Amino acid sequence: MSEHDVQREVSELQAKSATAARIFDLRRIIGGLFVLYGIIVTIAGINPSDSSLDKSEGININLWTGLGMLILGIFFLLWLKLKPVARVETPEE
Repeated sequence: MSEHDVQREVSELQAKSATAARIFDLRRIIGGLFVLYGIIVTIAGINPSDSSLDKSEGININLWTGLGMLILGIFFLLWLKLKPVARVETPEE
């Protein structure tokens, strides 16, 4: 292999690594899960039963927890959108 082939292969591997880092960014995974679970818990809290309100002393815990999870998930996704993973620049010959 020549030096040029090695440099080209290294550049390709760095590009694949940067793509994998963007795809599997933890902010995307955490934000998506919090939004998904937040929606589920908020829906459960929209129409609470009397027994669940009695257990929580009159506070609709599902509604407030679901809204909190939604806000946190949206925060993570906005953070990902506003501050994406920095692109790795390879020196060109």
